[in-house]
Amino acid sequence: MSDHAVLHVKGRVLVGPEDVRDDLWVVDGRISYDRPVGARDVRTVEGWALPGLVDAHCHVGLGPRGAVDENVAEKQALADRDAGTLLIRDAGSPSDTRWVDDREDLPKIIRAGRHIARTRRYIRGYAHEIEPEDLVAYVAREARRGDGWVKLVGDWIDRDLGDLAPSWPRGAVEAAIAEAHRLGARVTAHCFAENSLRDLVEAGIDCIEHATGLTEELIPLFASRGVAIVPTLVNIATFPKLADGGEAKFPRWSAHMRRLHERRYDTVRGAYDAGIPVFVGTDAGGTLPHGLVAAEVAELVTAGIPPLDALSATAWGARTWLGRPGLTEGAPADLVVYEQDPRTDVRVLGAPSRVVVNGRVAG
Repeated sequence: MSDHAVLHVKGRVLVGPEDVRDDLWVVDGRISYDRPVGARDVRTVEGWALPGLVDAHCHVGLGPRGAVDENVAEKQALADRDAGTLLIRDAGSPSDTRWVDDREDLPKIIRAGRHIARTRRYIRGYAHEIEPEDLVAYVAREARRGDGWVKLVGDWIDRDLGDLAPSWPRGAVEAAIAEAHRLGARVTAHCFAENSLRDLVEAGIDCIEHATGLTEELIPLFASRGVAIVPTLVNIATFPKLADGGEAKFPRWSAHMRRLHERRYDTVRGAYDAGIPVFVGTDAGGTLPHGLVAAEVAELVTAGIPPLDALSATAWGARTWLGRPGLTEGAPADLVVYEQDPRTDVRVLGAPSRVVVNGRVAG
């Protein structure tokens, strides 16, 4: 045995929504369902165990003005870890966070490289800002730099129009998404508005972030193509304040943002009812604090998603979607323990009693 102590997790181990076991063992940082022979240094943890939670839209290394230093990024990652988030899909960051991979006490990160946006059509300091003729080249670059994902900015305010507008012509996104897929990467896009969605979905995109512009007319298209959404409802909650701030200069945009906010729960429930995959993401980083995963799950329930499915959107289902193991034999021991059953009340997620990362109890 290595320097990892043997950990015995007993009580209720939620391997899947209905697959509940009495205990598991952690040996050399990995999960086993067989009691280790001759184990002497055993630590016992009791409660309801879930696989480490997933935040599928998070930004480690990103602050209000762009990249932050490693000390700040470390605090961001620790805040997520302490909230039970042990797998992050980093949906765009200008920082190089590869150093996190060498830290056994921090969440695992699946990177989408840096955001790719249209020139002067996104938050300053966040993205590569380019024109359509360069989109394929930049997508190829970020596909090679990332961990199987690329992040586009699909729409943003057009200051001449005074409202949200698509960032890219149809031909450019078709070629870019095809190139990403050729390189083995999936593509996602930030989209607030309605009119950016059809071209992206028909061009073969894999996921849409926020998806506040999803309408009844577009839902069947998403469902038939299997395009997932990550609604980031804790971020959409900021829309009224954003609208107030832009009212004087961009009244049309402000009114649009308020409409998108007002129908946010209906949008998410309509997507879920149609069979569109919905996953948990907080949009932490930039301006939102880290560690909001429990709040986002609660928001999905408020939108009308059944609690067990909202839980799966940050646990079993999310890990399957991202191609990462849960509480399976031989998997890295990343798990969260609670004093109560989170399947009966998702608010339990806000108070983990123990967080285990790579087989070690954190904190």
